[in-house]
Amino acid sequence: MTMSKICLQNVSLEYEEHNSRFCAIKDISMSINEGEFVSIIGPSGCGKSTLLSLLTGLNFPTNGYILLDGKQIEGTGTERGVVFQHYSLFPWMTARKNLIFGLKQVYKKKSKKEIEEIADKYLDLVGLGDFKNKYPSQLSGGMQQRVAIARAFAMNPGILLMDEPFGALDAKNRVVLQELLLNLWDNGNERKTVILVTHDIDEAILLSDKIFVMSAGPGTIKKQIDVDLKRPRDRATLIRSEEYLTLRNKLVSLFYDDLIEKIGGDEVVL
Repeated sequence: MTMSKICLQNVSLEYEEHNSRFCAIKDISMSINEGEFVSIIGPSGCGKSTLLSLLTGLNFPTNGYILLDGKQIEGTGTERGVVFQHYSLFPWMTARKNLIFGLKQVYKKKSKKEIEEIADKYLDLVGLGDFKNKYPSQLSGGMQQRVAIARAFAMNPGILLMDEPFGALDAKNRVVLQELLLNLWDNGNERKTVILVTHDIDEAILLSDKIFVMSAGPGTIKKQIDVDLKRPRDRATLIRSEEYLTLRNKLVSLFYDDLIEKIGGDEVVL
């Protein structure tokens, strides 16, 4: 039996808040295999980003445990790359230097020339070869996020953790960046393990092998959905398929059940 790349067992996280205990997430268990693309969806405030912070090693569970390659996570590590919604670029560095700075932390034995070649390769892959000497303020939001994604892949982590990376982009740029992410993930012999936090059901279906649906108050895993859609996935064909529509309707129902119950509504059609 193959060991999971990431395993969470009965993970909970509580905070002290106004002299009382607040449970952010409760009894979360999940298993993620190497090379899988996994999405976590759920309403705002359900603990998606909190869960991701535990996987980064920036926070630690108050109960349960998280294993990476069979060992408990004890902090951050270069084997885990992170892409946030708000780009996280150094404004005083060009796009190229943002990559080089990150690469120096990982490839301590590589020469300056080798590091520069890696930076240039990944900027070319995301279509920013002609903009490598531009500063973040000179780039659009979509271009800045391309730099952040290029940096994450260039540092070659085994696991990529993504917290609403396309949430601040317009619809056109979201589509472009989703396709770019898929191409980078599927580029080469070994796919990275990706965990994506998103509110976008269509995005989750397009990208994922597996989707975890969370509910709030406290955050728990409501359902695991396996996405049995063949790759590569053509967006235009996919969204018209019966399999896609069936899966989407199921996810919409799961996603909004809690909300409908709270507001006393009957049905949500999206």
